[in-house]
Amino acid sequence: MENNDILIRLRYALDIKDTDMVEIFNLGGIEVAKEDVLKVLTKPKDSYDEEDYDDDIAEDEEHIKCTNSMLESFLNGFITFKRGKQEPKPGQPETPVPAKSKESINNQLLKKVKIALALTSEDMLDIFEKAGINITKGELSAMLRKEGHKNYKQCLDKYARNFLKGLTLKYRS
Repeated sequence: MENNDILIRLRYALDIKDTDMVEIFNLGGIEVAKEDVLKVLTKPKDSYDEEDYDDDIAEDEEHIKCTNSMLESFLNGFITFKRGKQEPKPGQPETPVPAKSKESINNQLLKKVKIALALTSEDMLDIFEKAGINITKGELSAMLRKEGHKNYKQCLDKYARNFLKGLTLKYRS
């Protein structure tokens, strides 16, 4: 699943306004204009054309590709937007440190949405159940662990997509 799709689905599921999207990006440390947010939230015309697609091209006139660091900044800003700015403890850096590992963006999505919306593990299991996916508490815990932990499990696109679908069912119906 592409990062642009994640943003589009998350925005729809939680009914986030364009102005709020700009504010969330700003809270995450990325200065964007409303027009740029709209370009991120559109699918490219050739999204299914493999021959013309080039990963090195980050943007064109009508579409901006959302990078992993851009999505991570958005998710960090989303936490701040929902829960407020947290005062750093002594010796802690002012801004969140970006993930140095290549941890799956899907795992980060689950973790950071869980934090932002103050969801419990039970809430997350209910969200998955609404989408028709039954996972155990242990599987969820494995997806929420830090990469490198012996019980870490990568969150596949299937789970991320269904989590966003469950969020939509929970918050929009």
